[in-house]
Amino acid sequence: MIATNDTAYSKELLSKVPQITALFWLTKIFATTFGETAGDAVSMSMNLGYLVSTFIFAVIFIALVIAQIRAKTYQPFLYWATIIASTTVGTTLADFVDRSLGIGYVGGSTLLLSLVLISLFIWHKSEGSISPHAVNYPSAELFYWLTITFSQTLGTALGDWSADSAGLGYTGGIALFSGLILFILALYRFSSVSRTLLFWAAFVLTRPLGAVVGDFLDKPISSGGLDLSRFAASAVLLVAIVLCVIWAKARDKNVGSVSL
Repeated sequence: MIATNDTAYSKELLSKVPQITALFWLTKIFATTFGETAGDAVSMSMNLGYLVSTFIFAVIFIALVIAQIRAKTYQPFLYWATIIASTTVGTTLADFVDRSLGIGYVGGSTLLLSLVLISLFIWHKSEGSISPHAVNYPSAELFYWLTITFSQTLGTALGDWSADSAGLGYTGGIALFSGLILFILALYRFSSVSRTLLFWAAFVLTRPLGAVVGDFLDKPISSGGLDLSRFAASAVLLVAIVLCVIWAKARDKNVGSVSL
């Protein structure tokens, strides 16, 4: 998948975010899918509704962002817990905006895309870089997590739009976003397009992929899903995320040992 190479590995170690490798993207897809199933489990299966669920997840997310900013170095489990929190709050917030407020998928997606672009623009004007490898001081981290929150929420709206309004269904949505991600990968391999731009494009697109995969897993068979338990699916995905993080930690440890 997309790996940015704006700085050397020695500088990457100073960053508060992980190396951008294929394993990063695999973990991200698992996390975004988990965000969809877990968000739906709380808002729908537990009947708490979108607004209450959004408030719960937002409190957890804000607490984790504060912990992430206070951390002196990259902490894998803290980082991915914060990503997961952003996906769950993005799921319920997008559903609240699209459905409860009646804006609709197109209106919600347009609004959220605008917020992502505005966040990136202000970040670049303020800090001079929107590279993920430059996320190593508080102001950059705030922009990073704000942009991620908007992108996760946008991704949920895009996923719902593709499956419902566009009439692609869940499998069609999976094919669409998988194809777009492969296109981004091709640009990375065979073009000179900015790696930072490709990173954010891929980051946004993995969210709707996770959204439609999550819906495919837990929606009724009559609606084109597999009708799996949201709680069971979330548990399996959480285990997959933990295994990926452990794998990444072991890989990074081995790389550090070799460099010595």
